[in-house]
Amino acid sequence: MAIRPEISGPSMTASPRILPSGDTALTVEFGSSIDTQISRRVLALDRNVAREALTGVTETVPTYRSLLVHYDPLLVGYAELSDKLLALAQRPVPPETGIRRWRVPVVYGGDYGIDLDDVARAHNISTSDVIAKHTGSEYRVAMIGFTPGFAYLSGLDPSIATPRRESPRTHTPPGTISIGGVQACVQCLAAPSGWHLLGRTPVRTFHPQRDPVFLMEPGDAVTFHSIAANEFDSLERAAGRGEIVAELIAS
Repeated sequence: MAIRPEISGPSMTASPRILPSGDTALTVEFGSSIDTQISRRVLALDRNVAREALTGVTETVPTYRSLLVHYDPLLVGYAELSDKLLALAQRPVPPETGIRRWRVPVVYGGDYGIDLDDVARAHNISTSDVIAKHTGSEYRVAMIGFTPGFAYLSGLDPSIATPRRESPRTHTPPGTISIGGVQACVQCLAAPSGWHLLGRTPVRTFHPQRDPVFLMEPGDAVTFHSIAANEFDSLERAAGRGEIVAELIAS
């Protein structure tokens, strides 16, 4: 298994800072690492911007550690918008309420998860231990990106955190459930990847003919549970028809 080092750890700025992102966007940065508290601050600011309906703001894009804010410079200037965003970013983060929790079925190992054995060997544990650790955590959707419906998850058990591959694959199948460094993900579409494939899910987090088109949103909670390989095909057909085969266990 070819892997490369990946460094991650808590790193939080004393206060958020503004970074220019071209002439029609800016970034509000809260830190420099994958951290639950940083993510909560990012998502709180995203909600506040939507609630305040700031003049000139056209779109917001939350990430692990920052919020990208697109704006119309004919309607609001960089300095004015920066001041408003910094003021909103300083508001206390409210307690979490009404969290949506998705329970996602996964077939682990074999042709569905071709890196499961390698990950187990890298940590000197059994494949069943890897599965238990992966299914034993509650994850949070930190951001959506890379490809439609690709959910980046925080909350991976650090004992199975595995540096990403030195040689990414040019193709991984739709529904891939994988880990890379301290990150986990739900991948909807076929795509290149340097992460380690533990399994596959029939769940489609993106379906253009379904309402909702996107299943998961930043701030949602996710857990995984193991299913048998002979259950995959029927669930995948149902998902292809637009059915939501993940279970929404709380909202």
